[in-house]
Amino acid sequence: MSGGLLVAGTTSDAGKSVVTAGICRWLVRRGVKAAPFKAQNMSLNSFVTREGAEIGRAQAMQAQAARVEPTALMNPVLLKPGGDRSSQVVLMGRPVGEMSARGYHGGRQEQLLSTVTDCLEQLRGTYDAVICEGAGSPAEINLRRTDIVNMGIARAARFPVVVVGDIDRGGVFASFFGTTALLAPEDQELIAGYLVNKFRGDVSLLEPGLDMLHDLTGRPTYGVLPFAHGLGIDEEDGLRVSLRGTVRESAVAPPHGEDVLRVAVCAVPLMSNFTDVDALAAEPGVVVRFVDRAEELADADLVVVPGTRGTVKALAWLRERGLADALRRRAAEGRPVLGICGGYQILGEHIEDDVESRAGRVDALGLLPVRVRFDREKTLARPSGEALGAPVEGYEIHHGVAEVGGGEPFLTDGRGAPLDGCRSGAVWGTHWHGSLESDAFRRRFLTEVARLTGRRFVPAPDTCFAGLREEQLDRLGDLIEEHADTDALWRLIESGAPSGLPFIPPGAPATPVKEAL
Repeated sequence: MSGGLLVAGTTSDAGKSVVTAGICRWLVRRGVKAAPFKAQNMSLNSFVTREGAEIGRAQAMQAQAARVEPTALMNPVLLKPGGDRSSQVVLMGRPVGEMSARGYHGGRQEQLLSTVTDCLEQLRGTYDAVICEGAGSPAEINLRRTDIVNMGIARAARFPVVVVGDIDRGGVFASFFGTTALLAPEDQELIAGYLVNKFRGDVSLLEPGLDMLHDLTGRPTYGVLPFAHGLGIDEEDGLRVSLRGTVRESAVAPPHGEDVLRVAVCAVPLMSNFTDVDALAAEPGVVVRFVDRAEELADADLVVVPGTRGTVKALAWLRERGLADALRRRAAEGRPVLGICGGYQILGEHIEDDVESRAGRVDALGLLPVRVRFDREKTLARPSGEALGAPVEGYEIHHGVAEVGGGEPFLTDGRGAPLDGCRSGAVWGTHWHGSLESDAFRRRFLTEVARLTGRRFVPAPDTCFAGLREEQLDRLGDLIEEHADTDALWRLIESGAPSGLPFIPPGAPATPVKEAL
């Protein structure tokens, strides 16, 4: 029994994360104990497991789809871009240093293969099936020699591979054929077939092309998934926010009160964990948008300064675009501003950074009585407490250590003792990501925002963010169950790739192409 499957893609954003989550949910619903796995992830959206390990948020959400607790085994290598062609390398949930792309692909990546395969084997020893997600495309021939996340891990584990293609962007047949034809014979042996994603229209019109693709490659298409709005789980990159899309496109989510609340999120450079605002957008009547111009703050009832992997860089960006002055004006006028993690640090008095930017002491916006010093040790935690009289849970991922010198406590231990963050007038700040997912706290926070802005907005009393996530994951499982050949997928998971799959020329180059990094 293979006990696993690799979901690869013709491109980034082909739908690998969604398909992996959908397969996990489909499997667990049929009684299979499944786990997700992504050997190497590059993302600024991360999560902290209960044992205090940092992994990609997509893998945490896939674990939720499989109804298992996420662990570092599911994402042993996480790369967090920091600008200047370098990334922080997080190994088994802990940062181990900064590295350039050339340095990583020049040898470090190959050294990590044994760690990656060990993690996969541990998962295989615990679960009935491990559903792996690839990265980018397996046909990136310039990186094949050092690959540990696509065909490298598939070949090491002898896992069959299903290639996902986004037909909405066009060229899906050429992408399927070209992806296969650029792989070495040993890799092609594991390419079991294809899965079309984001199809709009009549599937019967697509079938002749699927038949021709089968004739050309000798491989079947395991399903055609229809285009469905608002079904993305936590994204690795970009500005797509899953539940924000659901609310925007829903015709059944009018404001519960008389007014809407408008939330503007400053799209700072190297923005991290922008999924924090998903919970705001899940509230009926809350309109969330990302902005990069000062004038876009004018009609906002709440401005959020989100997390970032480049706090000092983001601070300079806010000043260059006039957003810093606009935030100061808002604070002076008593109009709400919320800073989360790096955004919280930006709202303070000054930052001493000899770790991230190495810029030394930098004046911040001065909206909160907070001084921040960057420590070389990263804080990774899953705290809980109370705010505005309601229970709050969150997670922390930051190098900055905040010294609060005034204001009001924000997040406390329930007895009034401060745990994190502070409030000054209509400005709040906290290091806790995910705090807005706590339903009672979110409702009270939005009620306070509405009071300060004079909006007749009333939060819906029954919005359950965790419940919405579960519904979303069930919809992903439904997509797989209703539109994919699940019997064939199970045979792949159980028995591996079919034998005798034809080789599609020309295959990979005989000698490695010089890496263009």
